[in-house]
Amino acid sequence: MMKIEKELKLLRIAVVASLSLSAVILTTGMKANNDARFETLSVERLNIIEADGTVRMLLTNTARFPTTEQVNGRVLNEERKKRAGMLFFNEEGIEAGGFIYDGSKTADGHSSGLSLTFDKYDGDQVMQLLTVDEKRGDKRVIRSGLAFNDRPEFETQQGTRDIMRELAQITDRAERRKKINEYQQQGLIGGAPRILLGKTAEQNNGLFLFAKDGSPRAMFYVDEHDQVQLQFLNSKGDVTHTWSGADSN
Repeated sequence: MMKIEKELKLLRIAVVASLSLSAVILTTGMKANNDARFETLSVERLNIIEADGTVRMLLTNTARFPTTEQVNGRVLNEERKKRAGMLFFNEEGIEAGGFIYDGSKTADGHSSGLSLTFDKYDGDQVMQLLTVDEKRGDKRVIRSGLAFNDRPEFETQQGTRDIMRELAQITDRAERRKKINEYQQQGLIGGAPRILLGKTAEQNNGLFLFAKDGSPRAMFYVDEHDQVQLQFLNSKGDVTHTWSGADSN
């Protein structure tokens, strides 16, 4: 009996020692190599984070695209349509741009689009790569381009959201327009396109330049009939000077 008890005691000691050694090996192994490799990884959303938990990039399907939920302590945009894609964030956790896309059949055709944008610091997009493909019945329009935009000097993402909520509560159109003008003059909201390089809905391919208020001022393009066109416009939108490649034929 004594011999059996002694053997059981030695066995228990050996088991405990073995488990302890295994734990040490597993722990040191995990610390030495944190890499993991997968042939296929299927997720609905993936957050790329810093060591402190700050989200720096977010890849998501449509359903988990953040609108009302907070990311880095901020609600991004309650009114934004959910789309699959990714969002970028700077070191402070502020949204800095993103890549979104969609496409589906409609009752009389289809609608699809793709947008890659880069924002100014704590503001909206200053550069955008965009394409839109819409088909309605027998008519199909494809437009695409690279655009550069001006943004208000004192614009902030949270400030814009607060102003938009305020404006939404104003039912009188004249009063709302007055408020919009006030905020634009203060450099808090607004912005305008300045340069577009690409194809318009009218199928003109070229370079389009805009004034600070967003009005077109110069266009150099090849039209749908493969004719080269150069136009200059005033602040009212009237063409003041023009040159056409057709004139030299």
